[in-house]
Amino acid sequence: MIERDTLESIFFPQTGAAPVEWMVTEGLTNYDKAVAFMESRAAAIADGTAPELVWLVEHPPLYTAGTSAQPADLIEPERFPVHETGRGGQYTYHGPGQRVAYVMLDLKRRQPDLRRYVAALEAWLIGTLDSFNIRGERREDRVGVWVRRPDKGERAEDKIAAIGIRVRRWVTFHGISLNVEPDLSHFSGIVPCGVTQHGVTSLVDLGIPVTMPEVDAVMRGRFEAIFGATIQVDGEKQASVDALAGHN
Repeated sequence: MIERDTLESIFFPQTGAAPVEWMVTEGLTNYDKAVAFMESRAAAIADGTAPELVWLVEHPPLYTAGTSAQPADLIEPERFPVHETGRGGQYTYHGPGQRVAYVMLDLKRRQPDLRRYVAALEAWLIGTLDSFNIRGERREDRVGVWVRRPDKGERAEDKIAAIGIRVRRWVTFHGISLNVEPDLSHFSGIVPCGVTQHGVTSLVDLGIPVTMPEVDAVMRGRFEAIFGATIQVDGEKQASVDALAGHN
């Protein structure tokens, strides 16, 4: 099997494609309503009636169970709401201080190759971390982005970003989460992504005092380098999506 590190990370659309819409929702977004919006938007993209979209949100504290989630990995089921979701992967946590990016792209306009798509998402996260002088790394036996922690031990490493995707009619949805400044103790209610031997970290935990808007700006630039041009959605469209998605 080809290692993801060797895959070409550039994932541009076909020549002449419209730019990807870029939208940032402030405050906390209801998870179930966010999923409903993604489902609707992904269908419209597949039908050719809506442009591709990257949607950046934060959620209130919650756990999500992917299609490979193991019941034993939900350590504290009463701690936060638990949402069954159709994305790949196992249990993960979302909450304030974590940047979630829902990525809705038409792979038919790019390359219908899921392995390359995941490698491109990882490259996007690794590039974002590099802008803050943090070395993020892939691991072939587990998805996500990892940071070596020699301060914790010779082989210690922590997860700083997670990836969980779903694809329907070659349109992607769900996406990535990057720990900027979440409450890391909230991860203790689950076995994050089924990995017991490593911990979790964040930009602030690593000594990078960065704000969410600063992270967003870097993420957008790094996204464009891999996936192509973006365009900010207008205020009216932003307001309609915020209302639909239960923006708090």
